[in-house]
Amino acid sequence: MTHKGLFSWKLHKDGKALNSTDVVNPEERLSWPRTTGIGLQHIVAMFGATFLVPLLTGFSPATTLFFSAIATMLFLLITRNRVPSYLGSSFAFIAPIIAAESAGLGVAVFGILITGVFLALIGLLVTRVGVRWVNALMPPVVTGTIVALIGFNLAPAAYNNFLISPTTALVTLTAIVLISALFKGLIGRLSILLGVLIGYFCAVARSEVDFSAINEAAWFGLPEFVTPEPAWSILPMFLPIVLVLIAENIGHIKSVAVMTGRDLDGSIGWALFSDGLGTTLAGLGGGSGTTTYAENIGVMAATRVYSTAAYWIAGAGALLLSLCPKFGAAVASVPGGVLGGATILLYGMIGMLGVRIWVENRVDFSQSINITTAAIPLVIGIADFTLQFGDSSLTGIALGTLSALLVYHLINLLSWLRGSNDTNSQTATKSDPSPDSAD
Repeated sequence: MTHKGLFSWKLHKDGKALNSTDVVNPEERLSWPRTTGIGLQHIVAMFGATFLVPLLTGFSPATTLFFSAIATMLFLLITRNRVPSYLGSSFAFIAPIIAAESAGLGVAVFGILITGVFLALIGLLVTRVGVRWVNALMPPVVTGTIVALIGFNLAPAAYNNFLISPTTALVTLTAIVLISALFKGLIGRLSILLGVLIGYFCAVARSEVDFSAINEAAWFGLPEFVTPEPAWSILPMFLPIVLVLIAENIGHIKSVAVMTGRDLDGSIGWALFSDGLGTTLAGLGGGSGTTTYAENIGVMAATRVYSTAAYWIAGAGALLLSLCPKFGAAVASVPGGVLGGATILLYGMIGMLGVRIWVENRVDFSQSINITTAAIPLVIGIADFTLQFGDSSLTGIALGTLSALLVYHLINLLSWLRGSNDTNSQTATKSDPSPDSAD
């Protein structure tokens, strides 16, 4: 970086007008009014996905947004403004949170807390020994399988929400599909958020929305914090999420590196540590776990503005919104039918992002190691197999994740023992890890 201080961005082209080929680098900024405008775009881009997670899990939207803002600013600080990124709610936590909530929100946030601690420790390890061992542990065939089974495991939850109000759900889903098909640019990227708004108005017309909580909520106030309640038996449901968060962070770093033309491998360990720290803090106070957001990469790709100053604006703006309880109550009032329509597409998209990882990394499914690694875990995840032992249990996502790792590395080991191991032919990949996967 060329500027002297951490919060001293160089003014791009001395404030002169941008042309179509200009690129604003992370250490640069536009004028503050234009930087603020870009920052607000980042808030809009992350908003829909970040708020869907607390709506689906019963967490407080304001609390989730609060810790999302804190995590984003910590990420920028720890990576020393080298990596532009917004840390929003991770979809990977939805299934284990829903499963753990029967024992209380405190138990669910404890799982998030421990997941964050593990991710932070792995981040520190990567800063010391490098990221190559992570790529060897989780090649694209494994990463894609884990992401896919997380999305498809959630299909019953989407169906249950759909049944609450099929008419409202169909209106919501149809709106999302039409907006994404008919509009390009930012409007097209916000199809889920706009579709949810249309579904919400439909629900209001059908008297399905309860406004009492909105009327009673104050305009200003702190979010509702939740104290974690230790329950070690739920950890098998949460710890596999660490693997997804690693893949998402590495994919994000690689994507930003391609866009900015810079080698950011040295920041991968600190990115993992930062996300782990943000998730840990969320677990301490009742927010959902965080991850780097592909939605905001879309904003950077469209604007060619990679300034981290804009992300500080986004983080500060999100923090201010989280301190408005009335705003959080309005988000929490979205009825189940609306969520049913949105999640049919959303959960399917998460599953298909796993397929995208396979495609973009050219995973060869004519090889038995690859098709076996994907086939067994997907059935385990979709059917939601459960393995009970004492007071603990392993559910579909945890069992599917473990089986993906075990099957892949067991077949590799057996191939090596018989002298026929050829990883390059078994898993054809690009030189870079997978791109951003599910949020």
